[in-house]
Amino acid sequence: MNTISIYNTLINDKDVFIPIDPNHIKMYVCGPTVYNYAHVGNARPVVVFDTLYRLLKHDYAKVTYARNITDIDDKIIEASLETGEDISVITEKYTRIYEEDMGALNAELPDIRPKATEYVGEMIALISDLVSKGHAYESDGHVLFQVSTMDDYGELSGKDVKDLIAGARVNVADYKREGADFVLWKPSAPDQPGWDSPWGRGRPGWHTECSAMIKKELGETIDIHGGGQDLIFPHHENEIAQSKCSHDGANLANYWMHNGYLTVNGEKMSKSLGNFITVHELLEEYPNRGEAIRLALLTSHYKQPADFSREAITQAEKQLCRWYKIVRNSEETKPAKAVLEALRDDLNTPKAIMELNQLAKDSKNAGELKASAKLLGLLLGNAKNWDSTHVLKAGAGKFELTGHDADLLVRRKEAKVNKDWAKADEIRDDFDSRGLKLVDNPDGTTSVEKK
Repeated sequence: MNTISIYNTLINDKDVFIPIDPNHIKMYVCGPTVYNYAHVGNARPVVVFDTLYRLLKHDYAKVTYARNITDIDDKIIEASLETGEDISVITEKYTRIYEEDMGALNAELPDIRPKATEYVGEMIALISDLVSKGHAYESDGHVLFQVSTMDDYGELSGKDVKDLIAGARVNVADYKREGADFVLWKPSAPDQPGWDSPWGRGRPGWHTECSAMIKKELGETIDIHGGGQDLIFPHHENEIAQSKCSHDGANLANYWMHNGYLTVNGEKMSKSLGNFITVHELLEEYPNRGEAIRLALLTSHYKQPADFSREAITQAEKQLCRWYKIVRNSEETKPAKAVLEALRDDLNTPKAIMELNQLAKDSKNAGELKASAKLLGLLLGNAKNWDSTHVLKAGAGKFELTGHDADLLVRRKEAKVNKDWAKADEIRDDFDSRGLKLVDNPDGTTSVEKK
């Protein structure tokens, strides 16, 4: 069996992957809270762990991949109050959009997609167990996990329990024994969603759902747990606490993988900072080009921060056009050894892409290129959709357009052939409003110049 290495956050080092059961690998990744469109930073873990999923399926006979849907959360409740829409309408809408948008990035649907609202019974059982074992307590309608009852709390993030308690804010909620304690269950107001429980009508805290879902669907201990770097503390730390204390010390996961932030001008992309762009918006700008967004996200190693830019997507489009031209009439063979070695070495996608470019230097490698790219979720589409006619070639005094603008030029050409002058003029005026001049040449081509 070929060796895969993973940077394991639990030991802060690269670790050889030794599965619990080589005949069945189990992986869980934290999914979205469905109350709005996902920004492109949210797409990074989807693309990263989808690539890992593809590699694991290549190397092992069976892989079960679970990614949850948080469909009960205070942010969802707030969205419902703001819009007047029922919570179920909001969550169903944004779950569908999320899966469609991620699918446009060639991300496969996980094998299991548990929704929080379907596991409340399991969460109540987990909380009851923690209370009975002395790790959690009821207070004023809340149930809280008491972190001081766990000797190794903080092992994932490297945080010390004593420091957490000492450094807690002065104005700690009066229902907490200690500032570091976290909520497992909270009471619901009459106008908020809630479930009956031994502690009254209420709803679970955010951290509780993943532990309950993993136990029911995958067992007490799984191989790999993943997510974004921002989840290490407190979310993943609290998952470990709940599960280990309930399962008499058994690990929740043997390997913890976390991808780095997506940044904009060096700052983390986030909704709170307002420096984000949604995947939905990008897909409108780059019709049928979700694969280019995926490639752009894979050009940096998953652990490192990656700065987002549309230029990176444009460059990815050019690269994919070249590759599609090579594999157009080829059948896939077997992935190249060099690509597999790169991916097995802590999912080194930049090196894997470099190896794909080496394969692309010789058309004889077309079948191998196609099979190798498939491991990265690339070259899965129709080569005709990536025909070079969709890219305006750069020339003297001109520049290259791809994506939405390139498609607009194709539509304008079709409009002129159909003598739809109004449509052709509308597209020309659109370019003109953005400082771009369309120049129609005698041979029928159109060049673009900046004003």
